[in-house]
Amino acid sequence: MAALSATGFAAALKQHYTDERIENMVYKDNPFLAMVAKYEDFGGENLKLPIKYGNPMGRSATFGTAQSNVTGGNIKAFLLTRIKDYAIAQIENEVLEASKGNANAFLEAAVFAIDGSIQAATRSLAVALYGNGKGSIGVVSSSDSTTITLATTQDITNFEVDMSLVSSADESGGTAGTAISVTGINRDTGVLTMGADPSTIFTSTLKYIFVEGDYATDSTALLKVSGLGAWLPSTAPGSTDSFFNVNRSADVDRLGGIRFDGSSLPIEEALIGAAARAARAGGKPDYCFMNYSNFADLEKSLGSKVSYVEKNIKPEIGFRGILIHGPRGPLNVIPDQNCPNGVAYMIQMDVWKLYSLGKAPRILSGDGLKQLRVYNADAIEVRVGYYGQLGCRAPGWNVRIGL
Repeated sequence: MAALSATGFAAALKQHYTDERIENMVYKDNPFLAMVAKYEDFGGENLKLPIKYGNPMGRSATFGTAQSNVTGGNIKAFLLTRIKDYAIAQIENEVLEASKGNANAFLEAAVFAIDGSIQAATRSLAVALYGNGKGSIGVVSSSDSTTITLATTQDITNFEVDMSLVSSADESGGTAGTAISVTGINRDTGVLTMGADPSTIFTSTLKYIFVEGDYATDSTALLKVSGLGAWLPSTAPGSTDSFFNVNRSADVDRLGGIRFDGSSLPIEEALIGAAARAARAGGKPDYCFMNYSNFADLEKSLGSKVSYVEKNIKPEIGFRGILIHGPRGPLNVIPDQNCPNGVAYMIQMDVWKLYSLGKAPRILSGDGLKQLRVYNADAIEVRVGYYGQLGCRAPGWNVRIGL
């Protein structure tokens, strides 16, 4: 009997997993990931993004003074480095052999596992694009002998059954606790049922939650993409800041984005105020992303004045939002489940780009094979992942809004 060969199975996967199919899976429900520009040739050691944040200052109404005060201007360069992220699928050969005579069943078995891995890698990237690079996907409010309750219920979209989770008192640089798997999820209450007692491992002190392997024990090493939360931090960068080789404290707005506190304002007034702040800085933001909960608040606040807009990336991929008129033009407010609750990111889309080595994510096939034999099991393995980083050419034209 001839066994199904690695090459033979790879041929089937190549026929089924076209780039278009994967693209639809990746972009369909992840607006910022879908809309941000892509650069897929990020090779070499790093990628330099120069930022001019100050003009030469040799200017005065007095010639001699202007001449004596000449400066060279201010330029810094962010040195982007790639991060790695993986999702692995394994399929027993018995399943494949048992479905030899039925092409649909054969593909369904593969599709179930491989689609799941593509979606897992996609969700990881989409969530990370809003994060600070440290990888936390939630915060503990309380725990008991079987469950964890999240401090923010909306963070429940970041969790799946069978996820292996760890916790830490710090977002990075400390020690992660013992890993415990999720066995059940209540998406209305933000409660996770765990496979072992979490009461001493996930607490209000050991509060930050990570997928196992995402926590960086070295505080200077980030294992996840540095997303909007890193480029536009909630607190102005200080004198010890070091972000992709740049200390942003020299000009916290132009190098570290604008922070606007709209928490005491009606949500539509917060958006207009933030847009005015970006306009004053020279920015022309055209998109604002927020959580569905905050989007619903905006929709209800506008009432009969609401004006909807449809933004199509491709004929089969589009997103519905609300149109707001800002001081520099229209703003498309788009709901995104991956955006943290209580925060909106108002951005000028043309200064952002996702830089990656190949498509992100994709089936990894550097040797030409889209699947491998598992060396110690009667199974095949498919590896999904990406190597990439988010970059911004003008942070000071973008606003983090506290709602």
